[in-house]
Amino acid sequence: MKTKDFAYIKLYTQIREKIMNGVYRHGDKLPSKRTLAEEMGSSVITVEHAYSILCDEGYIESRQRSGYFVVYTDKSCFPVSNLPKYKAVPNQAHHNTFEDFPFSVFSKTIRRVLSEYGDSLLVKSPNYGCRELREAVSAYLARSRGVKVKPSNIIIGAGAEYLYGLIVQVLGRDRIYGLESPSYDKIKKVYSANGVVCDMLEMGADGIRTEELERTKATVLHITPFNSFPSGITASASKRREYIRWVEARDAIIIEDDFDSEFSRFTKTEDTVFSLEQQGRTIYMNTFSKTIAPSIRIGYMVLPDSLLEAFAERAGFYSCTVPALEQYVIAELINGGDFERHINRIRRKRRESRQNR
Repeated sequence: MKTKDFAYIKLYTQIREKIMNGVYRHGDKLPSKRTLAEEMGSSVITVEHAYSILCDEGYIESRQRSGYFVVYTDKSCFPVSNLPKYKAVPNQAHHNTFEDFPFSVFSKTIRRVLSEYGDSLLVKSPNYGCRELREAVSAYLARSRGVKVKPSNIIIGAGAEYLYGLIVQVLGRDRIYGLESPSYDKIKKVYSANGVVCDMLEMGADGIRTEELERTKATVLHITPFNSFPSGITASASKRREYIRWVEARDAIIIEDDFDSEFSRFTKTEDTVFSLEQQGRTIYMNTFSKTIAPSIRIGYMVLPDSLLEAFAERAGFYSCTVPALEQYVIAELINGGDFERHINRIRRKRRESRQNR
């Protein structure tokens, strides 16, 4: 990363911390780009990039001819939301486009794994997944998503739907699970098939509506905070904090389904709820179905330390449902940098496509 890239990320972090610590409060006007650049001894472009990220994440907003204002709120009790109901932003189905993972890279990696790993590919995978993949995912999450966990907290499984079933066995069927409405239809179907009662919580413009969170009796909250399907809604920074306060107040659990988050068109991916929440009440999930190919039925979930013992007792005996060969291939793609190069290429393409509209 170039020095100028570090500069705007550093400035973004400084301003975000001031907002969260109450130095800049809700409704406050921030210094103009030129004024802040002079104060910080940086360029106007650096300030503009930092402000752009803060706008993308919902900490501030730009008002025409008025400047930048803080919109982030961190109140212990939220008023009933005046935001409108969600406005659908259709998600585009996957077709053969520039977003496809390069097949030549994928096939070359398979050949290398077959050659280098040899007979070890015939050995049964550990129940939680191969060490190599869990270590690769741990390192990747730390550098790309701000999720810092040990490989021992990561469970590998054959896609998100399989992992949903394991979560039910760990958390129990005697809970009500709160789901986004609308949401990906299979989420409710899988939970219902596992004997779970689901409460569908209506979405607002920036996530689940506050009055719905107050109404529900749920003690498990399943959220897709980035680009929720089919609404296309991404939860704002204020809404993510509201989710965290909600689970803390109810001694509840968040299931953060972070599908598709890597392909954010913004210059910085949004903070995960897992990285923001400090009480060990969040399960983080993602898959490689979007980032590599739909045929790659490999997902992973990150359990907080507080749930590791319960998982070992209630679900740790299941054999891993992903073949060792596929796990080693994904680990090689991550460790060799091909996985992140692909993601960065797609993000650049999406930004360019948006700018050219």
